[in-house]
Amino acid sequence: QVQLVESGGGLVEAGGSLRLSCTASGSIFRINVLGWYRQAPGKQRELVALITRGGNTNYADSVKGRFTISSDNAWNTVYLQMDSLNPEDTAVYYCNALSINTNYWGRGTQVTVSS
Repeated sequence: QVQLVESGGGLVEAGGSLRLSCTASGSIFRINVLGWYRQAPGKQRELVALITRGGNTNYADSVKGRFTISSDNAWNTVYLQMDSLNPEDTAVYYCNALSINTNYWGRGTQVTVSS
């Protein structure tokens, strides 16, 4: 089992920055990919960014050039640096960990961007 705990959400003005953190515990050796998803009210959950154990990254087109995903060397914490935030980024952000056959989710952290 893997447990994920997010932190770092909050309220920020448009153009501002936030940094989200997600700490994994449990059987982290099983994790191959760490990522961030978000879900805005009335919308489906969508991928924001992911990073593989080898360091490869992938971003949604809507956040490219503004968000940066990274992980620590121990592969138990993943970060999402969010810059140039706009109101369309308002959502609950969820941490995700993917092993060979299981998806794990955190409980989410709210990010609200005011105009």
